Amino acid sequence: MEETSNALVIFGGTGDLTKRKLVPALYNLKIEKLLSKEFFIISVGRREKSTEEFIEEMKLAVKEFSRTGFDEDIWVCLSERIYYYQLDFSGTDTYLEFENYLCNLEHKYNTKGNRLFYLAVSPEYFGIIVEKLHKYGLANENGGFKRVVIEKPFGRNLESARKLSKQITHTFGEENIYRIDHYLGKEMLQNIMVMRFANTFFEPIWNNKYIDNIQINSTETLGVSERGGYYEKSGALRDMLQNHLLQLLALTAMEPPARLDTESVRDEKVKVFKGLKIYSDEEVTQNVVRGQYDTSVNGEYVAYRDELRTANDSETETFIALKVEVENYRWEGVPFYIRTGKRMKKKSIEVIIQFKSLGKSLYLNELNESVPNQLIIRIQPTEGIYLRFNTKKPGQENAAIPVSMDFCQNCEIGYKSPEAYEKLLRDAMLGEKALFTRWDEVEYSWKFIDAIGKAWANNIPDFPNYKANSYGPKAADDLIRRDGREWWNE
Repeated sequence: MEETSNALVIFGGTGDLTKRKLVPALYNLKIEKLLSKEFFIISVGRREKSTEEFIEEMKLAVKEFSRTGFDEDIWVCLSERIYYYQLDFSGTDTYLEFENYLCNLEHKYNTKGNRLFYLAVSPEYFGIIVEKLHKYGLANENGGFKRVVIEKPFGRNLESARKLSKQITHTFGEENIYRIDHYLGKEMLQNIMVMRFANTFFEPIWNNKYIDNIQINSTETLGVSERGGYYEKSGALRDMLQNHLLQLLALTAMEPPARLDTESVRDEKVKVFKGLKIYSDEEVTQNVVRGQYDTSVNGEYVAYRDELRTANDSETETFIALKVEVENYRWEGVPFYIRTGKRMKKKSIEVIIQFKSLGKSLYLNELNESVPNQLIIRIQPTEGIYLRFNTKKPGQENAAIPVSMDFCQNCEIGYKSPEAYEKLLRDAMLGEKALFTRWDEVEYSWKFIDAIGKAWANNIPDFPNYKANSYGPKAADDLIRRDGREWWNE
């Protein structure tokens, strides 16, 4: 197996992401023998604690969150290479002391100066930390690579994203910046390209001649819980649509790349972002619905405005539904409907390809209707592909009934697909960038998002406008029904 020597420096080491995702992902990579012997981890945090205390906390986290269970021997091997370092992110001399500490460990583990900095911190610290790494020489390329992984959101709008990009590029260079979107590491999302470009019967009909509409759903049953402070600054528009869902749209709508190298794939995704129709204020009103959850009918769940660290009169959206147009030859006239929300009826991430009905079908169902074919790519929690097509109903009549072929990748007992962070962390160590977003992808997606944000700024929403444990506001149903269609809720 391919592997590389490096130091992994996690800023925000005491945070939820490190506990729930990063350390369990590293543990699973260790199980699969995908970590080099010349490797170590420094978790950097502002809290005062010892390395021994931190390791014990991470042991409990791995037991709780690892997809592979817990093996004491494997954990001991990994924990021997884990260190905790207390650091004031905005400090000065502390970075010089940290550089000496880091160099000593690099010598011990022979990591050849290769450093991967992971910024698992609040967005306001991105620029501060990168500036300090530059000022005190921790990011200088002195024989080994220096890379930085940045979590979302990358800026709050196009202007702030440009400023942040300029600051980080000055220190690391675009080639060493890994803007992470964990959706791109999901197993079935990566499978979209394989399914399209490795099957003769899909790609020839992947266009406006045969497809009626495409729906992208990403819904959660959970509320914001303790993330109210973060969510008040982002909302569903910036937390979900700007990155995760537009990336999913790009993979679904992109043209076949000339090759499977990183830049060829990214080039085709950028073409999709360039083709997104930028809405005027009036078009936003017509094509975009926002919502905020209220209490549930039975009072089991609290309203968003009653969550921790949210404003009593908050105008932050927890739900978005919109109609998107990709203005190119392949997709002219095909609407993309995107829906995402918290405290929804169902937890799922799915791409639904709705094919056109035959103009005049010889075989109809019992209601004298032509039932269209459907392809559903299930990304989470079920991973698989569902295909619905028509066949003859058993009996004397020539009526058609829909039947399905259902492939489930993670239904087999004992099988659990690798977590997204396992794939993404390993790719960052190896220098593979295909599953990370390039600057121009970020730039064009913000242009689309900013138009929506600008229109919303001029209107006060009528919140809350949907019950917890529902399918969202009525206006979202009206949006798609206006076109004679329905959301896929099964």
